[in-house]
Amino acid sequence: MKSKLLVLDDDTAILNLIRDFFQSEPFDILLETDGDVALGRIMSDRPNVAIIDINLPGKSGLEILAKAKKMDPGLSVIMISGIGTTQYAIEAMKAGAYDYLTKPFNFNQLRAVIHKAVESNLLSRKVLYTKGTQSDSYSDQNTDIMIGSSPEMIEIWKMVGKVAGTDATVLIQGESGTGKELIARAIYSNSLRKNRPFMAVNCAALPENLLESELFGHEKGAFTDAHARRIGKFEQCNGGTLFLDEIGDMSLSNQGKFLRVLESQEFERVGGNETVKVNVRIIAATNRSLVNIVKEKSFRMDLFYRLRVVSFYLPPLRDRTEDIPILAAFFIKHFAAKYGKKTATLTTEAIDMLVSQKWEGNIRELKNVIDSATVMCNGGQLMPDDLAPFLQTMSRSPKQGQESGNDDYYALFIDLLEPRFDRICLKNRGAVYDEVNTGLEKALVHMAMEKSNQNQVLVSKILGISRNTLRDRLERYNIGGSQKAD
Repeated sequence: MKSKLLVLDDDTAILNLIRDFFQSEPFDILLETDGDVALGRIMSDRPNVAIIDINLPGKSGLEILAKAKKMDPGLSVIMISGIGTTQYAIEAMKAGAYDYLTKPFNFNQLRAVIHKAVESNLLSRKVLYTKGTQSDSYSDQNTDIMIGSSPEMIEIWKMVGKVAGTDATVLIQGESGTGKELIARAIYSNSLRKNRPFMAVNCAALPENLLESELFGHEKGAFTDAHARRIGKFEQCNGGTLFLDEIGDMSLSNQGKFLRVLESQEFERVGGNETVKVNVRIIAATNRSLVNIVKEKSFRMDLFYRLRVVSFYLPPLRDRTEDIPILAAFFIKHFAAKYGKKTATLTTEAIDMLVSQKWEGNIRELKNVIDSATVMCNGGQLMPDDLAPFLQTMSRSPKQGQESGNDDYYALFIDLLEPRFDRICLKNRGAVYDEVNTGLEKALVHMAMEKSNQNQVLVSKILGISRNTLRDRLERYNIGGSQKAD
């Protein structure tokens, strides 16, 4: 089936040039000179790519772009203009354009951009990059799926499309529940290795020696209970893709052996001398700041740089709230079918309630709330009252806690962070939690040492930490002062 290319320009000479140049390409080309007619074609024909001139009579191309993206968020739109101004380019990309080109065209460049735009569109449709009711067409009972049309997710889809066809090592960072493994699977399923094995290992779930055996295998007699040779995940996954979750929890010893596999694609089984050669693509993920644990010397710097060939950052759900109604609609249809319920939609008030939540557990938490509410719901729609029991633990505000005598310093920290928060996020993207926590800990230790006249025994009692922990923090944060007697 051919991909569809829509071209909107009031200059028929441009339309004819594009039609003639792409005549031998595998596209169905739709040519239009009127913006409203072009929007109708987007609704009816669902093109993969649209080329839209910015300078149109009547509605501007930017207006058409905005309406087109509302109709089909997955549409790859290439904006074109005879006026090469920076502002046009900025406005076009801010409005969701895939790319921006100026006239006269370099047609070879245009061809390359169009092919990439088609790939991005096909990938976004494949990973269910969908708006509300379009999810009706997906009857798959697998709810472990990435959905989203927010600007952040569009950039991620584009990155997936760029790296999937390569063998580049990928590092995925993000909070728990944001879908790191799902992105790994999207990369794998669109890669040249998609017909080879995909295996996932959680590095935090296994002790150091068991993780080593799990990854690299072991020889008979390598340790107690090693009654036979065991093939590890690297050998099992030869030719395929290995996903290592929570890579930040891997021990330094295993990191060294893992680094060798990354660099040379070879290793020895535990207790063995035979060198095993493999061909495995690595995708790693973490919910921790690798920068910080490198500083703490619990993660190798050379491994960090070797992993970070391509780096993804998955935003938390609270930073892409426009995706919440789409996700909720998908989950409710799934769970209604699973439990034989008539419930199939949410009221506007229920959607507003979901959007207002912080979702510390991200997509996983939203999914669980919809699951529970669907089980208990008796009507055809989920109402706020159906959701409330499962949101109560999240909706209790800090102010309520303070009124009951539990002073958690929330208001104080909000006042301190609010004027600085945007700058902190820009400077430490992906590591904000660790950076702020580190600063708070350093300030507490420093102030306690000053107030106690540098008495470490007293400080450890005040802070409720051991003397060893206190000494570690004093050294880590370079807080001086000799110990005084108790």
